[in-house]
Amino acid sequence: MFRSHVLVCGSDGAVLKNLVDNMNELVEKYRLKNDVKVLMTYSLTGDDKISLIVYPEGTQYFNINLESMERIVKDHLLNGKIVKDLLAHPEEKTEEEIASETEFINRQFRMVLKNCGNIDPESIDEYIAQDGYQALGKVLTQMTPEQVVAEVKASGLRGRGGGGFPTGLKWEFACKSKNPVKYICCNADEGDPGAFMDRSILEGDPHSVIEAMAIAGYAIGANKGYIYVRAEYPLAVKRLDKAIAQAREYGLLGKNIFDSGFDFDLEIRLGAGAFVCGEETALLTSIEGKRGEPHPKPPFPAVKGLFGQPTVLNNVETFANIPQIILKGAEWFSSIGTEKSKGTKVFALGGKIEHVGLVEVPMGTTLRKVIYKIGGGIPNGKKFKAAQTGGPSGGCIPPQHLDIPIDYDNLVGIGSMMGSGGLIVMDEDNCMVDMAKFFLEFTVDESCGMCTPCRVGNKRLYELITKITDGRGTMEDLDKLEELCYYIKDNSLCGLGQSAPNPVLSTLKYFRDEYIAHIKDKTCPAGACKALINYEIIPEKCIGCTLCKAACPAEAISGDPLKTHKIDKDKCIKCGTCMAKCKQNAIIKK
Repeated sequence: MFRSHVLVCGSDGAVLKNLVDNMNELVEKYRLKNDVKVLMTYSLTGDDKISLIVYPEGTQYFNINLESMERIVKDHLLNGKIVKDLLAHPEEKTEEEIASETEFINRQFRMVLKNCGNIDPESIDEYIAQDGYQALGKVLTQMTPEQVVAEVKASGLRGRGGGGFPTGLKWEFACKSKNPVKYICCNADEGDPGAFMDRSILEGDPHSVIEAMAIAGYAIGANKGYIYVRAEYPLAVKRLDKAIAQAREYGLLGKNIFDSGFDFDLEIRLGAGAFVCGEETALLTSIEGKRGEPHPKPPFPAVKGLFGQPTVLNNVETFANIPQIILKGAEWFSSIGTEKSKGTKVFALGGKIEHVGLVEVPMGTTLRKVIYKIGGGIPNGKKFKAAQTGGPSGGCIPPQHLDIPIDYDNLVGIGSMMGSGGLIVMDEDNCMVDMAKFFLEFTVDESCGMCTPCRVGNKRLYELITKITDGRGTMEDLDKLEELCYYIKDNSLCGLGQSAPNPVLSTLKYFRDEYIAHIKDKTCPAGACKALINYEIIPEKCIGCTLCKAACPAEAISGDPLKTHKIDKDKCIKCGTCMAKCKQNAIIKK
């Protein structure tokens, strides 16, 4: 066991490989080879910044180069002193803020992510050293398929992909089928904007998903499985491919696993980037080599799925819970979380928040704790305005619901949903009408076009909301919005169309005053909708420095040096460059 793990985080594999090699050389130079493990991983904050994270402290360093890495090894890893100037914005950080960043890790309950960053994801031996494949051995040598299904059912595990359907019940449907051919499929498509939970699990702990799928195969009587992964996740695909090869080499996939007579193998299928393929029937159709389009249900995939055979489809995070449920028991798992939502949930925390990244907390944790205790609160002293959960299909949660326990039923009750785990935080500078428009634009682009309510209805919905953000809306448009939203929800073929109106409905419910301001006052209270804002120069503050005039790309600012300048509203393209350049705070947005 190592006392410290160093994660080299980023998105450029070649650059990261070079940094890992350099860090390993430094670790060896300072004789820490037996104490420090260096790992390469995808950025846990979901961006392109290269950073180092030292565990168990959870300290994250930036400005990484050979010199800074040597300081980290010498000062932090050898002498236990945080290298403060390599932290983000070090000149502004106090000791309390540094402690807050550390709490980002310490306040979490890492169950699904427990191995991510703590083992080499490309080493099956390190996974086995953390009790890996013991759950598979247990079910194949000590349990019947019915007992496995009963254990998962008793745990209360619900699908982490969005719908929250009881996992054990889904397995039971497939288990009872008499069909001789059945399939296990993993949804690793993860198309929500800003979501990277499944990606991190696949890149940091691929064997946990492979083990879980083999367990599921035994439980329902399937001998074949498919992992449907986004083609945009090359590192995840590479590590999955290597992990599958290792499992085959060790006899943990293939024929007669654990001398039990049970055969099971896996294949990887690459998704083509269509958001609709996150819907289960569309995903299965895509695996078959056809256009990814949803189909009416019933029959459900557990009855008639891939190639017309009974199929269990769960997402990455759902599968990652299975080995621990088998090893530690349903009672242990069900003791975590709430009465109807058991276990933990991984969120991709982003937006207007101090600490961006993956957060894993027990079900029932309040939004306030996630945002303020773990996420560090809203930057720049701004006020919290809303949180969007569930991706483009979710709803916006206002401040009055900050203390509601996060679980499947509570979120649905306030007009949102769990979804796959995206959590976008918004502050007072965000326009809620514009946010609804943003998510609606995404779903319009991603609609497969198969059913009219989604294909045409969401397009009309987007046009109505654009009319409002452009200042051309009427109060009658609000009634049309709501009526159309409910029609689309009730008549769309699949979950994409049925949930697409959620951002509009939730913002109408909690932020209706902003819609009214756009319509009646022709203003955007947050100053975000370009058509409804104007930039003005305050004569008393303008010193005629000409910085704004020189920076304006539309040549909309006039004025001589050392004299008050003016903005031509007809020429102004409302880009905000002038306001950013003005050092006298003489330009305001109205």
